[in-house]
Amino acid sequence: MRSICGSLLALLLFHPLYAELTEDEIAANEDVAVFMTRTDTLPPEVKNATDPYFEGYIQALVDLHFSEWRVIVLVKNRKVWLANLPKNKLTANAIINFVKDVPGVKDVYVIEGVPPEDAELQEKYVRRPQTSGVWFPQMTELFQPLVADPRNVTYIIGWRSGDRVCGCKAINISLGDDFAIYRWMDAFWHGDLQIGIESGIWSVFNMDPGDPNPAGGTELINTDFYFGIPLTYARDKWSFRFRIYHISGHLGDEYIINHPGVHRVNPSIEAVDFFTSYQVTEAFRVYVGPGAYVHSDHSYRWKPLYIEYGTELRFAGHKFYYQKLHGTFFLAMHWRNLEQLHYNFDGTYRAGYEFSKLQGIGRKLRLFIGYHHGYSLEGQFAKERTRYFEYDLNYGF
Repeated sequence: MRSICGSLLALLLFHPLYAELTEDEIAANEDVAVFMTRTDTLPPEVKNATDPYFEGYIQALVDLHFSEWRVIVLVKNRKVWLANLPKNKLTANAIINFVKDVPGVKDVYVIEGVPPEDAELQEKYVRRPQTSGVWFPQMTELFQPLVADPRNVTYIIGWRSGDRVCGCKAINISLGDDFAIYRWMDAFWHGDLQIGIESGIWSVFNMDPGDPNPAGGTELINTDFYFGIPLTYARDKWSFRFRIYHISGHLGDEYIINHPGVHRVNPSIEAVDFFTSYQVTEAFRVYVGPGAYVHSDHSYRWKPLYIEYGTELRFAGHKFYYQKLHGTFFLAMHWRNLEQLHYNFDGTYRAGYEFSKLQGIGRKLRLFIGYHHGYSLEGQFAKERTRYFEYDLNYGF
C-alpha cells in the first residue's frame, strides 16, 4: 500500500499541472513569466470592447457551458448582472464563480427580481426568454452522484488489496452512465425536475486465483448488471432522487471452472429508493436515502428494507488558469444498513483529488484511495463479510 500511495503522490507532484519552471527556464521566458496576466488570454477585440460586445462574449461562454438554463447576462461598465439563474444553489454558485473568473469582469451581481432603478435592465429582464423545459440536458446533474457509493453509476478502473471474497489482488471495473431525457424548468416550488435512465456494470477480476487454476490466467469473479429510472428534483440547497431499478449478479466463467462444486444462484432484485441531499455549504454535503427491495429471486431472497446515508467534504480548491481546470481535494463516506444483514454497518470511505472544467458541477476526473469494511457487493457474495483497500481512477459526474 505504501508503494502505491508513493506512486500516486509522485504522479500528482510531477504532473504538468504542478510542475514549476527552473530558474534557467524562467530567465529564458522572462517576458512570459513576468508580464503574462489572465487578461492577456482575452481575444484582442474583447479587451477594449464596448459593454454590448463584452456582454455578448460572456453570454456565449455561459450558454456554452450551462446550456440547460437560459441565464441572462447584462453588462454595464464591465460589471455583470446575472438573471434567471437556476434555483439549485450549487449550480447557481458554479455559474457565478465561472463569470467571476472571466478576465475583465469587475464584479458580478445576481438579479433576484426586477431591478428597481435601472429601466434598461428592467426591460431586458422582464422580456427574458422563457422556457418550460429542455430535452436531453447533458452538461449538469440535478442530483449530484454519491462519490463514495460502491454502486455509483460511473466509469472506474481500480486495484483492490485484501478482499476476502474476490481475492487479495483484484481489479475492479465499472462502466456506467446516465442519460437525462427531459428537464422541467421552474417546476413545482420553482425548482427543476428531471427524468432519465441509467445503466451500468461492475466486474471484479481475481489477479492471483492460486491453485488449482484450470481456467488459467486471471479469474473473472462476478459481474453485476444494473438498470434504473431516476426522477430528480433540485431547489436551493436541496436535491432529491426517486429511483426504480433492477440489479442482478452473474458468476464469471473462470470462477465456475475453478470451483466446479459451486452452487450458482440468481441474485436478481427490483427495488425503489428515495434520497434527500442537503448542500450545507459549497464544500459540505450530507444525504440519506431509505429504500426497499420489492422483489428478489426465490433462489437468493432479500428482506426488503434498507437505508443508505453519507457525507462529502471538498477543500483546498485551486484554479489552474493555463489548463482551464478546477481542482479540489475531497473526502467522502457512505454507509448502508440492510434488514437482511441485521442492520449491521457497512461503510465505504474514499479520499482523493478531482479535476473538472467547471467549479462544483459537471463531469470530473478523480484519483482516490478508499477503504471498504462490511459486506461484499458482488452478486451472490453480497451476504459475505469482507474488507479491502482500493486505489481507483474515476471519470463521471
